[in-house]
Amino acid sequence: MFRPHILQMSGYVPGEQPRDQQFVKLNTNENPYPCSPRVKAAVGRAITEGLQRYPDPLATSFRELAAEVHRAELPQITPDWILCGNGSDDLLTMLTRCFVGPGQGVRFPRPSYVLYATLAALQEAFLDVVDFDAAWRLGERFAEPDPRVRLALLPNPNSPSGTMMAPAEVAAVADALPCPLVVDEAYVDFADANCLPLVGRNERVIVTRSMSKSYGLAGLRFGYAVAQPQVIEQMIKVKDSYNCDALSIAGATAALGDREWFAANRAAVLASRARLDEELARLGFAGCPSQANFLWRRHAEQPSAALYSGLKELGVLVRYMNYGDWGDGLRITVGSDPQIDVLLDRLRRLVPSR
Repeated sequence: MFRPHILQMSGYVPGEQPRDQQFVKLNTNENPYPCSPRVKAAVGRAITEGLQRYPDPLATSFRELAAEVHRAELPQITPDWILCGNGSDDLLTMLTRCFVGPGQGVRFPRPSYVLYATLAALQEAFLDVVDFDAAWRLGERFAEPDPRVRLALLPNPNSPSGTMMAPAEVAAVADALPCPLVVDEAYVDFADANCLPLVGRNERVIVTRSMSKSYGLAGLRFGYAVAQPQVIEQMIKVKDSYNCDALSIAGATAALGDREWFAANRAAVLASRARLDEELARLGFAGCPSQANFLWRRHAEQPSAALYSGLKELGVLVRYMNYGDWGDGLRITVGSDPQIDVLLDRLRRLVPSR
């Protein structure tokens, strides 16, 4: 009954979501703190107003506010530069639908977000994978023109490494490529820079953002893309008719508007990230500095797979990721300080004292 490529492809496998709430969950890069109180109030108002009508198909209230928030970085932005989605994954799906057909290529780095391969497979496209080197740098091949490649995806900051390509480097890649370049900025609110200004300079640059991480709304599912209006106009054609529900629109708009909560939450996560990095180094873990809300680490003596299993047995979930011949490692979400205390205590049981 199924199309042959569906039977042959592998589906996306999310991180573990255990029903047992006894786990300290540091495996899916969720924000450890509750979202802004304004979100609960806004969702409550949306329920009170009634859910019998369809939501705004373009989430106009969010687009208007997002244009205000981002005008300092992108002065020419207006609401028609923004398109909302059911998480940034929804926007990535739209973009592959828009640009890639059977037999054409999607370029992305390895290791990076594993969903990219699934989205390419859905379009019956081929994968043009460019490996990071051991220091998490992309070579010149990522920017090499290839008429068969119709879309390039660049997670920035990258997952699982947390490393980041500077905006000037991204601009050079975008100028060299004849195809659209999607800069996936799901974690950029924890970074020192972003690529939004590039959208105004090059119509082939599209930035996607998520409300799941830095706004604590992973359970609400809301994201948005920023691109020039002529690009957004075409993307609208392929989106689901009502891809964002009334509750997510209300909650995401309220969250984006609470700039004080956002600044405090970001500061708390960055402080915990620095502490976790320092403590893991003391235990013998090494890795590149992170610009995201997680760390990619390997231990000098203990195998990553064994540490993952040992932590799970002791009630702590981290993400073990194995990229075959490239190598493996642990991606550890920056949790709250009490969660980090538990993680470090369990790790001290598993690794020899130094």
